[in-house]
Amino acid sequence: MDKSWIDIRNRLDPTYIQGVEKFLEFAYDKKHPDSKIYCPCTKCMNLIFGTRSGVKEHLIVNGFNTKYTRWTIHGESLASCSRSESDANQSSYFQDDMIGMVHDAFGVLRQDGGIRDNEGLESMGLGPDKETKKFFKLLEDAQRELYPNCKTFTALSFTTHLLHIKVLGGWTDTSYDMLVELLRKAFPIRETLPKSFAEAKKFNEALGFSYEKIDACPKDCMLFWKDKKGLRNCEKCGTSRYKKSAIFLDDGTAKLTQIPAKQVRHFPLKLALQKLFMSEETSKHMRWHAEGRTNDGKWRHPADTPAWKIFDEKHPEFAKDIRNVRLGLAADGFNPFRTMSISHSTWPVVLMPYNLPPWLCMKQPFFILALLIDGPHGPGNDIDLYLQHLIEELKELWTEGVLTFDASTQQMFRMRATILMGTINDFPALAILSGWSTKGALACPSCNVETQSLWLKNFRKYCYMGHRRFLDQGHNFRKDAISFDGTIETRPRPLHLSGADIFKQVQFIQNNFGKGKEKGRTAPKKRRVHADEGISANIMVQGVEHNWKKRSTFFDLEYWPDILIRHNIDLMHTEKNVLENILGTLPNILGKTKDNLKARQDLKVMCIRPTLHPQQRPGGKVFLPPASFTMSKEQKYIFCKVLKNVKVPDGYSSNISRCVNLKDTTIAGLKSHDCHILMQQLLPLAVRRALPRHVCEALIELSTSFRRLCSKVMDPNDFEDLKKQIALTLCRLEKSWKWRWR
Repeated sequence: MDKSWIDIRNRLDPTYIQGVEKFLEFAYDKKHPDSKIYCPCTKCMNLIFGTRSGVKEHLIVNGFNTKYTRWTIHGESLASCSRSESDANQSSYFQDDMIGMVHDAFGVLRQDGGIRDNEGLESMGLGPDKETKKFFKLLEDAQRELYPNCKTFTALSFTTHLLHIKVLGGWTDTSYDMLVELLRKAFPIRETLPKSFAEAKKFNEALGFSYEKIDACPKDCMLFWKDKKGLRNCEKCGTSRYKKSAIFLDDGTAKLTQIPAKQVRHFPLKLALQKLFMSEETSKHMRWHAEGRTNDGKWRHPADTPAWKIFDEKHPEFAKDIRNVRLGLAADGFNPFRTMSISHSTWPVVLMPYNLPPWLCMKQPFFILALLIDGPHGPGNDIDLYLQHLIEELKELWTEGVLTFDASTQQMFRMRATILMGTINDFPALAILSGWSTKGALACPSCNVETQSLWLKNFRKYCYMGHRRFLDQGHNFRKDAISFDGTIETRPRPLHLSGADIFKQVQFIQNNFGKGKEKGRTAPKKRRVHADEGISANIMVQGVEHNWKKRSTFFDLEYWPDILIRHNIDLMHTEKNVLENILGTLPNILGKTKDNLKARQDLKVMCIRPTLHPQQRPGGKVFLPPASFTMSKEQKYIFCKVLKNVKVPDGYSSNISRCVNLKDTTIAGLKSHDCHILMQQLLPLAVRRALPRHVCEALIELSTSFRRLCSKVMDPNDFEDLKKQIALTLCRLEKSWKWRWR
């Protein structure tokens, strides 16, 4: 089938309209005329259903998605997509999508298949900005044939392939230059192929692949940059900045190498933000939060929330220009080798622009990689050392801004930026970025010094309770001592501390980065202490016990105390941790259950739940009476069988049944998204026939709370009700699961 009509720019051309009709005939060949199909226009992008007439209208008004050349979604088999048919489309001449790569590198949202002629370049308008001109120059190279009638490579794709092979093959710069010189002599590519490696590297820089490498002390004491760039050893611990290795020359002598022991790679933030305004379409999206957002009082986007509005009230000068960028920051460690046999932790620091609408701001093309911190060991609390460069950029973007070309208005403006929505991390990483230790007696960063904890002597862990404090003062659970921990709860809920309150606690803390001891000093051995030993394990700040380990570098930003929520917990991590505890405890899996002998011994020490205390049997055996949430063998089978036989729509989730073992009645190998689906959708179905009513109700309420938190649209009044419901759910879990829920 001829698909060349897809590239026709004039959508009123009879050939284009005839092609649309042929496409609709093909798509509806085996469908009812009144049924709906996915719309392949440049706006719907095969994500939205439409009727036949609606799809036709979209294809004429918006145009056909030029990347969609194999109509597999509409019934075309892969075998029928012959090479001759794909060659009819000029954009498929080249195996690599170089135009798409250029758009991605510059942060340009491509919807019309790119620019295909000089007329398109003129219509976009170059403006005075150098980066904008560079973008259009790369677009030309991405479409220019390597030599006349070459249908395999463009100038950009061939250069990119050569650079890739150079890296994989370990070529020297000289060998690359020799090969290019030979190719330029053998083929008519003198005008299109860069004549040296130095010129080829400019492609990398133009595509945004450039970054700054900064050496660091392997013990995280200091960075070798600015006035300390020439040092060879750490000023604090004396450790060399280079690895101890040597290479042997031809004459037998050894030469020491200068390979940095640890580095941090910094990717320019200002350039990345400027690229967001180089496309007319993307720059319009950057104003969506003020011009395109539905303002009906519901929460769909951070711009609807008090955090955004309060910040704008405190900083009206920043809020005056709606193009100023609001960012969120995320950081966490990962193993780049994809194997658990190698212990390695590399830390990326990623920024997300929240000016964009919800369906774009969390998409991968708009993620901005700001830092990449080398392993093999994570930075831990010393991460502030590596954030220095980023913090300096953020300060400059807040106070001075940077001149930026706006393609939608064809004008330059001074763009400013701020981290408005704080950080997003799992719980351990939150401690690293905030400075508040999430371990010990005061582990909760929200409750701060009012955290209620209890040291379990047998389990050797802290237990965090006190959920009844969050209930209304007249609630019956506050007076129910028997069903809880044996006490009556009269305390009010902990106060929410503002950024100014937090700053008062940390302003006098002196940071001391590094894991190595100072030269000439012997570090004293640290002794682990707990509350049951009568010794406080917390830090004294202005006469008050705190859990602060450092003063976060984010407080160097003058607006940081004005942010309503500075550190956020990733919901997916929380769901996974909670579900793993549930799936380990309900079937009473050895090594994973929280209901074991040590736990029952702690109940006995606390003098609560006498029916669950361990019982001594003849022969020295210890019997643990089953709790209300403990499943029998038959209940385990029912629970696992429901999950084994569950059927979900295609693409809804992975095949969860493969993780269920009916023979052993166990569930293992769940990924984060599997836990997300189980926690919110499938767990309530599986427990209904396997557990008592009061236990099921508590788990179903927990599942409902997570599902409501993930709603795409939230009413503020419903959110207040949800906070009360979560507090009540936690109390019911504590009551049903006894003391175990912590």
